Amino acid sequence: MPLKTASVTRVFSVAVVACFLVALLWLIAAFQLFFNPPRVAPQRTDAIVVLGGLSKERLPVAQELQDQLDIPVLVVSTTGLAGNAEGDELCREDVGDPDLLCFRPSPLNTRGEASALNKLIQEHGWKSITVVTSDYHLIRAGTLIHQCTPIEVEMVGSQPELSAAAWLDRFVVETGGLIDALVRPECSS
Repeated sequence: MPLKTASVTRVFSVAVVACFLVALLWLIAAFQLFFNPPRVAPQRTDAIVVLGGLSKERLPVAQELQDQLDIPVLVVSTTGLAGNAEGDELCREDVGDPDLLCFRPSPLNTRGEASALNKLIQEHGWKSITVVTSDYHLIRAGTLIHQCTPIEVEMVGSQPELSAAAWLDRFVVETGGLIDALVRPECSS
């Protein structure tokens, strides 16, 4: 009997160590993909797009880049949700601005934004766009947008101020979302 107990204890110990190592490797990968994503030096493009959500953080980055790089059109995703209040307000205030284009994706998520952007790109004949979203969202959003369009897409991140627990939550959500985007591509470019 003691031999069986030792064997079960050993198997349990190996399983615990293996789970710990898998979790540690995931945490390292998530940190690199979502907290410290690859960055590019933004270039002038035909339009700059602000994805919905956290517009308080994302919109100023897009507006600054638009001014710096002389990008002719600012495109804002509207949602009607509290986290996108600044973007939604801009779209309500500047209805007649020819350099501002607002759209509401359907469905109201990153997949909907990728599909809507594809239509806007075709309508306006853009050859390149810059997309601004939060750092943690760059990889998944870029994956979905690249699935929907063959044009040059530059992804630029804004840096959110999140607690460690909020970052861990984003790591989990973005990991699942990225796997989903890879398993179920949004559209073919």
